[in-house]
Amino acid sequence: MVSAILTKRLSATYWKPIQCGEPTDRSQIEKWFGNAIKILPERHFLSTPASPHFAAQKELTEIQLSDFELPKVEGAFVVEGAGGLLVPLNQNDTIADLILHFRLPVVLVVNHYLGSLNHSLLTVNELNRRGIEIAGIVFNGENFQNAEDIILKQAKCKCWLRIPRLEKLNEDVISDLAAQIQFD
Repeated sequence: MVSAILTKRLSATYWKPIQCGEPTDRSQIEKWFGNAIKILPERHFLSTPASPHFAAQKELTEIQLSDFELPKVEGAFVVEGAGGLLVPLNQNDTIADLILHFRLPVVLVVNHYLGSLNHSLLTVNELNRRGIEIAGIVFNGENFQNAEDIILKQAKCKCWLRIPRLEKLNEDVISDLAAQIQFD
C-alpha cells in the first residue's frame, strides 16, 4: 500500500525485486494503476508464501546479492522490500544487505500495534548501525502521538504521511493519500 502511494505521488517506476507467494504486489499495483505507471518484473519470483530464504530453499533455488542490479530508470524509483529489514535472503544475507547493495535510503513504515514501538526502535537502531539512511517515516493506523514522537526523535527524520485506518483501498484512496505526503 505504501509503495503504491509513493509510486503514485512520485510518478515513479515500481519494482519489488523479490516476491514470495501470490497474489503478487506487482499485480495489485497493476490492478490499481494499469499502464499509468511503469512496473518492473521481479528478479526472483517464488510461489511459496514464506520468507525468501525458505521459499528459495523449498523451490530448490538460491538468492544471492550478486543476482541483483538496480535497473536503470528515468525519474523516481520505488523499490519495495520483502518482509522486513532482517528477513533472510539466504544463510548469510538479509533485506538490509540488499538495501546496502543497492545503496538506497529507506522509507520506514510503522504500523501501530502493541509492541510496535519496540519493533520500530529496533529497526531504527539497526538501520543506523548499518549506516542506512532513513529518508522518512509513514505511520499506518491509529494516531499514537507519544509513540510517534519517540520514533521520529530516534530516527532523526520526518513523518511523510499518516495513513488512517482504512475501510477500503482503491486508486482514488491511494491518490488522495499520495497528495498528502509531505517530504519536507
